[in-house]
Amino acid sequence: MNRELISDAVLVSSYINGDEQALASLIERHKQKIYSFIYSKVYDRDVTEDIFQDTFIKVIRTLKLGKYNEEGKFLPWVMRIAHNLVIDHFRKNNRMPKFDNTDEFNIFSVISDASLNAEKSIIKSQVEEDVRRLIEELPEDQKQVLIMRMYKDMSFKEISENTGVSINTALGRMRYALINLRKVIDKHNIILTN
Repeated sequence: MNRELISDAVLVSSYINGDEQALASLIERHKQKIYSFIYSKVYDRDVTEDIFQDTFIKVIRTLKLGKYNEEGKFLPWVMRIAHNLVIDHFRKNNRMPKFDNTDEFNIFSVISDASLNAEKSIIKSQVEEDVRRLIEELPEDQKQVLIMRMYKDMSFKEISENTGVSINTALGRMRYALINLRKVIDKHNIILTN
């Protein structure tokens, strides 16, 4: 029987029953979607590759232990695993951005001011100034969403209500704002480090 016509649930149970090839078919079937999802979060091919591999190691382990009971919803389950591994990756690298809940945006709210010496303070204020200027270069709609989300800590639902656009549009604008910021940072060769 043609494997492409077999449902995920059947392939999963075939794999659990010892058909190694069934897993290869599942990976092949969903690779693009899962890979694209991870890449859209980390923007790095090597990291994406690592997280993709780790996702399927976890999938294999769970299936082998007989702990899979997602009632045939294989892809959403794998996506959840991938999502959690992406979060773990950012936590491990201390790159989870934390922001002060104030109108005045401060990218360095993560850093304790007490630990900054004079030289670092100068660099800190310089980079903050650079970041503010970069944000000013964004198109108005993207800048608005970025400020509401990052500076004012508003949810996308609140942003949607405040701006009169759908949640999806707000998410899209945020995404483009971050892509554009990244481009501007690369263009000016700015290194945002403390």
